[in-house]
Amino acid sequence: MKPAAGSIAASASAVGGRIGFLHDVLSAFSPNRVISRAAFRFIIVFQIAVLLLVWATSTYVFLPKPMDVWRAFVDLWNNEGLGQELIVSFLLNVQAMAWATVISLGLAYLTVVPVFQPIAHAVSKGRFLGMVGLTFFFTVIFASGHRLKVSLLVFGVAVFFVTSMIDVVAQVPKEKFDLARTLRMGEWRVVWEVIVLGRADAAFDAMRQNAAMGWMMLTMVEGISRSEGGIGALLLNQNKHFRLEAVFAIQIAILLIGLFQDYALGLAKKFLFPYANLQLEKR
Repeated sequence: MKPAAGSIAASASAVGGRIGFLHDVLSAFSPNRVISRAAFRFIIVFQIAVLLLVWATSTYVFLPKPMDVWRAFVDLWNNEGLGQELIVSFLLNVQAMAWATVISLGLAYLTVVPVFQPIAHAVSKGRFLGMVGLTFFFTVIFASGHRLKVSLLVFGVAVFFVTSMIDVVAQVPKEKFDLARTLRMGEWRVVWEVIVLGRADAAFDAMRQNAAMGWMMLTMVEGISRSEGGIGALLLNQNKHFRLEAVFAIQIAILLIGLFQDYALGLAKKFLFPYANLQLEKR
């Protein structure tokens, strides 16, 4: 019996799909290539698998094995209050990010007024200062442990956030200002429409990029004041006792929370600014 035409077409389609998938995977080794999502997901899964294999078979004595890290994570969650410490640190980071966003956006938007430009640029240069040397002054100004941690996080994030936002404001095309003025808008209305509203998606991107700074600084600020606990204080305690598997477990937990935060902010951007990804042409 001859095979049905439908089965032949289905088989040919499946073979063609596999060949196209393999071609996409091989194309990933060439620059400036666009590959399918399926091929991209395969590459990610493959690289993660290779990383886990190298980690599991590593003979480096100071590198704990994946199962040791997992057991340490379960012990930290059940006996050390890892979940509660993550909540404490997450809320601290959110509060600091809120203050840093308000301060940074305010300073960046005020650069349209010449008298405020030196202040904003001076704050942006604070990114070259070491936090260790400034801790004493923050401790004197903000006596409370919680206020001290928030202020240190705000400073560490704001100096980079302001720098990003100054560039966002400076890159607004002159044509947009001219268009707003032809509509008989006053100068402050021009600032609101062209810079604040017109570049809101770019401001959100800058906030999303700088939000990770809080997690990087968390260990330092929670180590300075441990009265409220937090994931940073827990990490320092485990590091002090040289429990490397617990240190790895906490670092991976911080990484996962940070990735979730970044993913959530990405979804929020698509919801709040759907026009940001629009293209002029149809694809």
